[in-house]
Amino acid sequence: MTIRSTGQNWALDIALAQGGFDALHPEAMGTLEQLGHDHTDFEKVFALVKSGAMLPKAWATVAGQAEERALHHERGGFTRTAVDLYIRAAVMWGRAQYSVFDAADPRKAAFRERTNHCVERIGALRDGRVRRVVLDFEGKHIYALLHLPAEPVRNAPAVILGPGMDMIKEDYLYAAERYYTSRGMVALSIEGPGQGESRAGGLAVDLTNYERAIGRYIDHLAALPEVDPQRIGMFGISMSGYWGSRAAASDPRLAALAAFEAVTGDFQTIFERAQPTFKNNYMYMANYTDEAAFDRELVAHMPLGDMVGEIDCPVLYGIGEFDELTPLEQALASYERVTAPKEMRVYENEFHPLGGAAAEVFRFGAEWIERALNGEFAEPGRDVRHYVHRDGRTTDGTANPTWWLGTVPPAITEARAKA
Repeated sequence: MTIRSTGQNWALDIALAQGGFDALHPEAMGTLEQLGHDHTDFEKVFALVKSGAMLPKAWATVAGQAEERALHHERGGFTRTAVDLYIRAAVMWGRAQYSVFDAADPRKAAFRERTNHCVERIGALRDGRVRRVVLDFEGKHIYALLHLPAEPVRNAPAVILGPGMDMIKEDYLYAAERYYTSRGMVALSIEGPGQGESRAGGLAVDLTNYERAIGRYIDHLAALPEVDPQRIGMFGISMSGYWGSRAAASDPRLAALAAFEAVTGDFQTIFERAQPTFKNNYMYMANYTDEAAFDRELVAHMPLGDMVGEIDCPVLYGIGEFDELTPLEQALASYERVTAPKEMRVYENEFHPLGGAAAEVFRFGAEWIERALNGEFAEPGRDVRHYVHRDGRTTDGTANPTWWLGTVPPAITEARAKA
C-alpha cells in the first residue's frame, strides 16, 4: 500500500458511497459495456457497494446470478443466450478476483476458477472458437485467449488485444467477436507480466518484460496456419497503449498499433496525482512493497521519451482531452516524437475511460487496424490529426483543443524542436 492510499481510503469510500463507480471513473460505463458488462449488472453491483471493501462480494454476488441464468439457458438449448450470460458472468468474476490484491488469497483463486469455467463454457458453446493459450515465458507462463472467426480462415490478419493495468484477457470476450472475428480476423486477448493469471503464477512486470511477452505472443500467432505473420497488429487501451508503444519500438514484426488512453507522459501524474489505486495496483503487478524503491528502480525509468521515435509501423493514438493519467500536452508532445506514419485523435471533454466515445473508439480502432494491416496508412510522413468535439463536429488538421486559441504549450514546442 502507498502512503497516499493508506491515508486516503476514506475519501475513496465516500466517493463510492455517494457517486458509485462514476465518481471514480467518469462515464466509464460506456467503456465497460464494450468490455462485455451489461449496465443492469453494473447497477446491481454498485447498489451493494458503499465502500471499497464491499467490491469483491458485490461482483461475486451478481456474477453468480448471471452464471446461474446462463446454465439455465444452456440446459434449455438456447446457446446464444447462454453465451451472452456466461460473458457477463466471466467479466464480473474477473472484477471480483481483481479486487483481491493478494496472489496467495484463496478467494482470488476461487474467483479465477469461476472465470475460467465460464470461458470454458463459452468456448464449448462456440464450437471451440474461444481457446485458452498458455505459453512458456522466461521460466514462468503467460496466458491468453485465442478468438477465431466462425468460418475457417487461412493467412488472415490478426490483432493482439492488450488490456489496461486493471484488466484481464476475459475483458475482450465481447469485443473480440463483435469487432474482429466477425470481420474474418483472428484475435488474441492477452495478459502480460503482472496481470491476471500471469501475476498469480508469480510473473511480475518489470521495465521491459511486457514488450518481450508481446513478442512471445507474436511468435504464437505467426505459427498458426490461420494467421498471416506479416499482418499482426495490436489494439491497446490505457497501459497497453504504453506497453504496445514499447513493443512497436522494439519488435518490427508488429505491423500496426492502435492505442487509446495510452499513458505516454511523465508517470508522476498517474502515480502521484491520480487516484492512489493506480499506484497500488502497479506496485502489486511489479511485486513491490517498498514505495521508495518502486519510485527509484521502476517509475523513474518508465517514461517513453524518445523511444517512440523507434516505431516503424503505422500508429493511431486517441486520448481524452482531460485524461487523468496523462496531461494532454504531454500526450501530444510524445506524439510529436513519433516519426512513423501516425494519426492522433483528441476527444473533447473526455476523461481517461473515453466512456462517452467508447462505442465509436472500439469500432474505429478495429476498422483502422484492419485497414492498416491491409497496407493502408503506411505512406512516409503521414500525420493526420483530429480534435473530436462532443457535439458531433470534428476539427481536422490539428488535435489541439480550439480553446487554446492557436497557442502551443511549451512541452509540445520542445518536442517538435527535438523531433
